[in-house]
Amino acid sequence: MTEEIRAVAPDRAALPADRYIDRELSWLAFNQRVLELAEDPAVPLLERANFLAIFAANLDEFFMVRVAGLKRRIVTGLAVPTNVGRAPTEVLADINRRAYELQLRHAECFRTRVQPELAAAGVRIVDWDELDAADHEILRDYYEHHIYPVLMPLAVDPAHPFPYISGRALNLSIRVRNPRTDKVEFARLKVPQMIPRYVRVDRRESVDDVRYIPLEELIANQLEGLFPGMEVIDHHVFRVTRNEDMEIEEDETENLIQALEKELLRRRFGPPIRLEISDDMDEATLELLVREFDIDEQQVYTLPAPLDLSGLFALTRIARPDLKFQPHIPVTHPLFRTNSPSEKPDTFAAIARREVLVHHPYESFATSVQAFVEQAATDPDVLAIKQTLYRTSGDSPIVASLIKAAEAGKQVLALVEVKARFDEEANITWARKLEQAGVHVVYGLVGLKTHCKLVQVIREESGRLAHYCHIGTGNYNPKTSRIYEDFGLFTSSPEIGRDVTKLFNVLSGYAIETDYDRLLVAPLQLRSGLLERIEREAAHARAGRPSGIRLKANSMVDETIIDALYRASQDGVPVEVWVRGICSIRAGVPGLSENIQVRSVLGRYLEHSRIYAFENDGEREVFIGSADLMHRNLDRRIEVLVQLSDREHLARIDRFFAFAFSDDVSSWRMLPDGSWHRSVVSESGEPLPDLQDLVMEDRTQARSRRSR
Repeated sequence: MTEEIRAVAPDRAALPADRYIDRELSWLAFNQRVLELAEDPAVPLLERANFLAIFAANLDEFFMVRVAGLKRRIVTGLAVPTNVGRAPTEVLADINRRAYELQLRHAECFRTRVQPELAAAGVRIVDWDELDAADHEILRDYYEHHIYPVLMPLAVDPAHPFPYISGRALNLSIRVRNPRTDKVEFARLKVPQMIPRYVRVDRRESVDDVRYIPLEELIANQLEGLFPGMEVIDHHVFRVTRNEDMEIEEDETENLIQALEKELLRRRFGPPIRLEISDDMDEATLELLVREFDIDEQQVYTLPAPLDLSGLFALTRIARPDLKFQPHIPVTHPLFRTNSPSEKPDTFAAIARREVLVHHPYESFATSVQAFVEQAATDPDVLAIKQTLYRTSGDSPIVASLIKAAEAGKQVLALVEVKARFDEEANITWARKLEQAGVHVVYGLVGLKTHCKLVQVIREESGRLAHYCHIGTGNYNPKTSRIYEDFGLFTSSPEIGRDVTKLFNVLSGYAIETDYDRLLVAPLQLRSGLLERIEREAAHARAGRPSGIRLKANSMVDETIIDALYRASQDGVPVEVWVRGICSIRAGVPGLSENIQVRSVLGRYLEHSRIYAFENDGEREVFIGSADLMHRNLDRRIEVLVQLSDREHLARIDRFFAFAFSDDVSSWRMLPDGSWHRSVVSESGEPLPDLQDLVMEDRTQARSRRSR
């Protein structure tokens, strides 16, 4: 195929130097889209508070990893990857400026919109001065019994050096005066992270009219008891974000777990990247913090209280369904349905009849993936189970099933990716539990993360071995499966079974394999496979044959892939890109990308699936899998895409993209200048339907059709 394509490819002019959008600024544009959901009055109030919390948590991780990594490279003189042709220091300044603007907008949204509207709805966040004497008495009693014993005020003076300040924790900076010497001293008090951030003032059972006080506000009004004999002059809130990016040097001689544990310890003491301070902080305190943290002015974010709005996650647990999205109830895929709720599905029988494509969270994870692994663990005919685990919960029924299978004498292999960012410690813990139960635990290949989502079950049937496989786009985590949108393919295809067997041999042994039938595997095959298919679509377009490319990913930043899409667009290939987060490609630019459209969808669920579809002159190829269009996914990870073949599955993917790119469905559309425009109302002024609501309705109707 490659030689034929090259033979007909035309000579092409150089692409413009400014053809990429900066990846970090593009990420900030994504977080702005999250913020726009918090600002949207059509979104239920507690959901808007949840989006404020998501914005804050996202931004923390962005600074801990992306900004920290960029700054570390600048300081150490390492090469800084950039695709926008500007100096790294200039890019860093732009990031800080734009992030600060968004954080001010974020705080304004809470103070002037969400907080007052929550108060009007009976959920009030109050200050100490708003409360009466009876309320003060209730809160003082709570403070004395639940907070005071765990507080640790730390003085700063010649005998007490400036203490270590942990990342992301709220702190009070306190100035006190000694009345005997008239000397002003500084102290730091960490706000305990194990105590609820918002303390309920009322002790009534009603949830229709509740009041909460921020924990730091409650503590700040009890400081006299912490410094008896001293005069408290003032106090301020601050918070530091540290570099928590991890650089693990892997080699054949060092135990990976030991190397990772050392790096986890180092991460706790990473250098400060951002300092957030309350806007009432005095200059003397600010100068002290800037000096001790050794940061510059552009890293200081002066914000109105309260700092760290990720604490709003706690408020979203309030039992106020009238302030939340109407619940979507996942349906069981029609092929996994049983006659009664107590009856467990025979997943093997269903998969043996035909391949099954499930779509979470619209279709239940519990009655598909979880049921599949649970049945494999207890089925006497199952001989072996192999599974990759990237992110899951330690109390996961998936992990419990693998342990049960090993205890029953089955061969069980679990490939645990202990380098999954921010889940490293948890993954090490339950990987050891799996080992103790007799599971063969391996940690993948040196230098590569194992990011693919695979389960393989080997079952003896009528004297032969049958392969049952699940290949997905998302993690084997029952908790996140309720809020992450993902696809998964169940199959008993002998071709896929052979492919997955080969891949597990690569992952657990010393095999080097590049020959797969229905899989595209990174890092050896996936990039070239995608590039060949993109160029094939261009060749079809040049010859006047049907062509088209549809891509759905979390992020798109790989320059080689982007350039191939630009060339395909110039040859007349219609390209639809559906991206949740970072997107460095430019859409609709004259002479460059007139045939490229880019959409983004955000909502109650996190769009997480990856889809790669090629028209191919009517002989369509559609893949789903774990890989995003980033350098790390294509070059430094084990990723898998699997080709769909069932006509009904291809039709479902078509319908999914039709929803996303319809002008009659709410979404964000990228404009030629790289900015994003959100469509929420029709030309007649009617609210546009939400894509995720449409997909749930589609899945519910599919179940009804099957039942008839």
